[in-house]
Amino acid sequence: MLKHRGFPGRLPGSDFQFVIRRPNPKGVTPLIKRERYRDRRPADKRADTAFMAALWAHFGTEPFERGNLDAGRLSWLFGREVLPYGDSFDPVSYESLLIINEPVARAAFPEAFDDNEDWA
Repeated sequence: MLKHRGFPGRLPGSDFQFVIRRPNPKGVTPLIKRERYRDRRPADKRADTAFMAALWAHFGTEPFERGNLDAGRLSWLFGREVLPYGDSFDPVSYESLLIINEPVARAAFPEAFDDNEDWA
């Protein structure tokens, strides 16, 4: 499992984690598309925005390996703002490649792309 050095471990001042420390011994948690409803708590929305900002700052438009990124947090963005990269995507592999869908991500999280914001 690739560890993304320099990637924030969590949303500061909260328990919303962005990375995992070690591989799950029971098997890799699959990436799924989770529906985000309008009535989500503000803290959850802040965590999604901060995670997107960290992804953008760390990877930009380049494809990236899932590695130690938290599957739960990725699943809130998966299928919309974060897409599988390539035809051989495996949702239960730490080596799977992903890419940010920039137009959709900018529309959903415009604050994450502001240069003056410090989310991580």
